[in-house]
Amino acid sequence: MRVLILGGDGYLGWPTAMNFAAAGHEVTVVDNYLRRRIAEATDSEALMATPSLSERAKIYHANSGHEISVRIGDLCDPEFMFDVVRDTTPDTIVHYAEQPSAPYSMRGFREARETLQNNLDVTFNCIWAVKEHAPDAHIIKLGTMGEYGTPDIDIEEGWIEIEHKGRKDTFLYPRAAGSLYHTTKVLDTDLLWFYVRTYGLRVTDLMQGPVYGISTDEADLDPGLCPNFHYDDIFGTVVNRFLVQAVAGVPLTVYGGGGQTRGYLNLRDTLQCVRLAAEKPADTGELRVFNQLTETFTVNELAERVKGAGDKLGLNVEIRSIDNPRKEKEEHYYNPVYSGLTELGLQPHYMTDEVLIEMLERVRVQSHHIDTDRIMPRVRWNG
Repeated sequence: MRVLILGGDGYLGWPTAMNFAAAGHEVTVVDNYLRRRIAEATDSEALMATPSLSERAKIYHANSGHEISVRIGDLCDPEFMFDVVRDTTPDTIVHYAEQPSAPYSMRGFREARETLQNNLDVTFNCIWAVKEHAPDAHIIKLGTMGEYGTPDIDIEEGWIEIEHKGRKDTFLYPRAAGSLYHTTKVLDTDLLWFYVRTYGLRVTDLMQGPVYGISTDEADLDPGLCPNFHYDDIFGTVVNRFLVQAVAGVPLTVYGGGGQTRGYLNLRDTLQCVRLAAEKPADTGELRVFNQLTETFTVNELAERVKGAGDKLGLNVEIRSIDNPRKEKEEHYYNPVYSGLTELGLQPHYMTDEVLIEMLERVRVQSHHIDTDRIMPRVRWNG
């Protein structure tokens, strides 16, 4: 396939690009380095420095023989988006190109506006570029389980059948996001569904839980191919933050009561899910939704797992509850359905002690780069 990856510089985007290239697909990545600029502006740089996209592509080619084409530009500019789609004539477009941080989106008016405009503009431009220049292309959009919120009923896989006053119909599952970032992802889904049913586009929406991990087969070829591993309060996912805190001797920061339950996913499984979705695409006129996770934990359970693995390495990990900077339920029902990707062929990597210990050891090698001032929450939206 010809695969176009929007947001190819990101924590998920770059490993995805290498994974598709390793499988023999023709890959082009596009990015404008927005996340890098925001990370620098907020003192939230990744644990390990990463080369530019062009340099990464050279390193990967030298180590694997596979080529990845790089385009640098702003996908909020419709002409640039249209040019890229026209030039690459993709079979598959993987859409990661959004401001990905919930805390950043809640930091203030400027950050909220930037998140709203960037995320919706890129999705809208992508839809129209496909409609006008690649109508058979399959769009794979990275959604988030955070779109659903924490309803007091089971979370179905994208769609729900409702019976009302003796009649039945199927609807997109109701969304109740807890940040502006997550709300932009809800709006993405609504935009895509409108254009799918109106113009017959082909779309897979992947509702992904928090991702953890550093290692992939391709990233392990050279240190310069490592994904953007963030551990700060703005870009760092909770597992990655806890791993760095354990190594740095900082008590694991459980927000509030710690009963918040989420669905988690190894980085290797993200790559599997996206590849499976691409190689077994949605039909014309179909918005296909998968809940992308492999297991669920409360934050307290997660902290205990990291502590257990860290203690085996002699790290003497502590856990500490702090005031929750977010507005969210800290105790709630949470039972998502996530069978669709398994039925497509996903073979999960679970969060075992061995997996956590391997990551802790990788982080420990880079411990001299840890800045503990980046760990505690610097953004609040709990009122």
